[in-house]
Amino acid sequence: MTRTKKTILIVAVIALLLAVSIGAYAATTYATPAEAAAGVTGQTVDEVVAERQETGRTYGAIADDAGKLEEFKDEMLKIKQDILDQRVAEGILTQEQADGIMAAMEERAENCDGTGPADGTCLGGGFGFGRS
Repeated sequence: MTRTKKTILIVAVIALLLAVSIGAYAATTYATPAEAAAGVTGQTVDEVVAERQETGRTYGAIADDAGKLEEFKDEMLKIKQDILDQRVAEGILTQEQADGIMAAMEERAENCDGTGPADGTCLGGGFGFGRS
C-alpha cells in the first residue's frame, strides 16, 4: 500500500471514530437533570437550580408543577441511556447489563411522581452524583 493510501485510510478511520464519538455524546438535548427540568418547563437552568436550593424540591416536582413531569421523566431516561451507551462503548458494561439497568429504570420511572430522592434513584442508579 502506498504512503498516500495509508494516510487516507488513517484519516478516514480517525474521522469515523470522531463522528461516532460525537454522535454518542450528542444523543440527548440535555446533559443534567437541571437542564432537563429547565428545558421542559421553559425556565432557565439558573431558575430551576435556585428553586431547588430555596425550596428543597426535586427537579421532578418542579417539572410536575409545570405539568411537564412525563416529559421530564422521558428526558431523564434519555440522559441515563446516553450514560449507559457510553459505559458500553468504554467496555465498563456489556450491552446485556446496560439493557437490564435501563429496563429497571424504565420500570421505576412508571411509578415516579417526581417527589422521590433527588439523587437519581427514582429513575435508577443515580449515575453522576453531584450533577445539577
